[in-house]
Amino acid sequence: MIEQDDFDINTRLHTIVRGEDEAAMVESVGLALVKLPDVLNRLKPDIMIVHGDRFDALALATSAALMNIRILHIEGGEVSGTIDDSIRHAITKLAHYHVCCTRSAEQHLISMCEDHDRILLAGCPSYDKLLSAKNKDYMSIIRMWLGSKEMVRVMRKKGIEHHPNFRAVKHVPFDQFIQLVAHAGCMIGNSSCGVREVGAFGTPVINLGTRQIGRETGENVLHVRDADTQDKILQALHLQFGKQYPCSKIYGDGNAVPRILKFLKSIDLQEPLQKKFCFPPVKDNISQDIDHILETLSALAVDLGGTNLRVAIVSMKGEVVKKYTQFNPKTYEERINLILQMCVEAAAEAVKLNCRILGVGISTGGRVNPREGIVLHSTKLIQEWNSVDLRTPLSDTLHLPVWVDNDGNCAALAERKFGQGKGLENFVTLITGTGIGGGIIHQHELIHGSSFCAAELGHIVVSLDGPDCSCGSHGCIEAYASGMALQREAKKLHDEDQLLVEGMSVPKDEAVGALHLIQAAKLGNAKAQSILRTAGTALGLGVVNILHTMNPSLVILSGVLASHYVHTVKDVIRQQALSSVQDVDVVVSDLVEPALLGAASMVLDYTTRRIY
Repeated sequence: MIEQDDFDINTRLHTIVRGEDEAAMVESVGLALVKLPDVLNRLKPDIMIVHGDRFDALALATSAALMNIRILHIEGGEVSGTIDDSIRHAITKLAHYHVCCTRSAEQHLISMCEDHDRILLAGCPSYDKLLSAKNKDYMSIIRMWLGSKEMVRVMRKKGIEHHPNFRAVKHVPFDQFIQLVAHAGCMIGNSSCGVREVGAFGTPVINLGTRQIGRETGENVLHVRDADTQDKILQALHLQFGKQYPCSKIYGDGNAVPRILKFLKSIDLQEPLQKKFCFPPVKDNISQDIDHILETLSALAVDLGGTNLRVAIVSMKGEVVKKYTQFNPKTYEERINLILQMCVEAAAEAVKLNCRILGVGISTGGRVNPREGIVLHSTKLIQEWNSVDLRTPLSDTLHLPVWVDNDGNCAALAERKFGQGKGLENFVTLITGTGIGGGIIHQHELIHGSSFCAAELGHIVVSLDGPDCSCGSHGCIEAYASGMALQREAKKLHDEDQLLVEGMSVPKDEAVGALHLIQAAKLGNAKAQSILRTAGTALGLGVVNILHTMNPSLVILSGVLASHYVHTVKDVIRQQALSSVQDVDVVVSDLVEPALLGAASMVLDYTTRRIY
């Protein structure tokens, strides 16, 4: 092909040792290093142009560098994922001038300490011909198939070459090859051609294995990187075959050769050969991957509440992909069987939704030993739920790792991963719901305490003679500000005919609750307003105690009552807290499902930390 292009050939050098193993490549490099010095001494080139990343190019660059001959390296700075990378980068370190094809390759060269003034971003020279190629009579060559020697052997062994739809060839002339890839329904293999040249035509490509794992690609390339255990290649073919993508110009715009010629003419041959160095950053590269299309890393999240039992499939980004809700049974046997049933159904549905379940996270009320996955002691809202091993039955049934923690702790974990606590070293979450709970993040980690009783924030005592609490004590925050406490006060007002105001009504079959008290307060009921103010003050005093004890940088109020308390809590802080903590912000959580998200975060944080 070189002779056909009418080049003057000054020397013919035979250096390739027969063989297809690593030793043959080493011997070929050694043979070239022996022969090249005589040739270079005779030719005395001003500049040696070295292309690509083949082992024979490494021998040429090594010889030229040791003989103080200027080297211009074409297509340096790229990343593929095999020994080619090492050879390509070694040539880069030997070369004095660089012609690269992409912006990222340019940045890689700079990050490898190469002088920016000696780097030309020209594009790939082959694109000059690819982008100007016109349609010819391609039907005569469309049956051809390009494969390596090993692939040819496999095809012959399988008898594929006798099939009318297949043809194995060792080489296709470039002009014909252009027409072949331009009109193909899809190209499949592990050649750099698939991720580079084929993008000029927008032809769909399926890149197999890891040989080109680091290459920049256009949107026409889909990677199948591991063994075909799940028919991934077939699924990739269904996705890719017959598509037409936009022409990609990542590797060039068709004007590389004029730029290279201009760059060559600008080189000062009298300039010293000493290389200069600099250290800028490298840009990341993002590409499509069949695994990302076929599955979403997810967790099964379980929320055991006083009323409902919920199971959800939660993605890595915190999206609730699918949610299931049932009433929480009253007995242990019914409850554990329902949990198993719902988790099995959700795991089966996850497969249909292309979600890969990494594990199960469970959020439950009460005191929990997260190390063993055991509920030590539950709240009165969940009966028959003491000394319950949740990890073993779920792990045995689903064959997945299982994490269990208190619902308040899970709310804090949710804020740390998905909410307003993301990136903060120290913060506290308070849940205002049926009860009052919470979680403490200190130095980025959740605090459990010596007996797993830390962050029982609802049972901070704010009054020595306050109302009775469900814990057996009295004057706790929960006795004032929980949904149960507000329901108790609402019933008292209703029984005394002091709850309802104009514009309100409570159906006979509907129980009076906290929401009725809030509605009455909004409509001007002074007694309801006073009760809410007292509840908010109690919660505020609890927060002041937390600020004085933990000194967090943020307090997050979560739950259905949070928005009704936040302003009163801030007022109490201004009036009661030390000046050193009065600037700590109190915010309302913007998470819709903190319990489920917190349960999921236990799985997603731990498993991805170990996997990646």
